[in-house]
Parts: sequence; C-alpha cells; structure tokens
Amino acid sequence: MKEIKAYIKPHKLSEVTLALHQVEGLNGMSVSDGRGFGRGKAKNSSHSSKEDLVDYLPHVRIEIVCPDELAETVVSAIQKNAHTGLRGDGKIYISSLEAAVRISTGEHGHDVY
Repeated sequence: MKEIKAYIKPHKLSEVTLALHQVEGLNGMSVSDGRGFGRGKAKNSSHSSKEDLVDYLPHVRIEIVCPDELAETVVSAIQKNAHTGLRGDGKIYISSLEAAVRISTGEHGHDVY
C-alpha cells in the first residue's frame, strides 16, 4: 500500500477531485485546508501580534491510501490537474504503508485501504 500526500492550490481542488473520481479502484481521499510557505518563503508582516508575524499562503492537503499498482495513476492525475505552470503549484509525496486497520470491523491488511 502507498500513502500519497499532495499539497495543491485551493482553486485546483475541484479539477483534481474530478480526475481522481475517474481512477478505477480508488476508494476515497481526505482533504484538509492548510497554510504554510515553501521555497519562496512567506512575507514578513507588519502585524502587531506574535501569531501574525508571517503571512502564510493557503493550500489544500489531499491524503490518499491506495494499492501499490494505483499509485502512479493517482500521482499522474494529481500532477496533471493541479498544474498551472506557475511557481508554487505544490508537491506530492509518496510513502509506503506498513499496515491498515479498519476500526469498525477490526480487519487488518491490504483490503482495508
């Protein structure tokens, strides 16, 4: 099994989601909003509170767990549909997963993803 984490621009989420719906065998994904900075760094701000010292850029994090054989298809779909041609389109990270457990049934293994 693979875990895929993608950080993309918020306005590309719909396109990426529609493309991932076309990947046969993919059971789902999780999406969360975030903010941060990358290579370009965040801008220093003139805000007065310590919490607002930096202006972060918004992003969306997509998390997907899939069988090894679907990983490249999933990555390709995200990459193609999140691409704008501009700097800061995002990143995709791929990791191997050791195990998965379905909480409702206690099942373990590859069928749980």
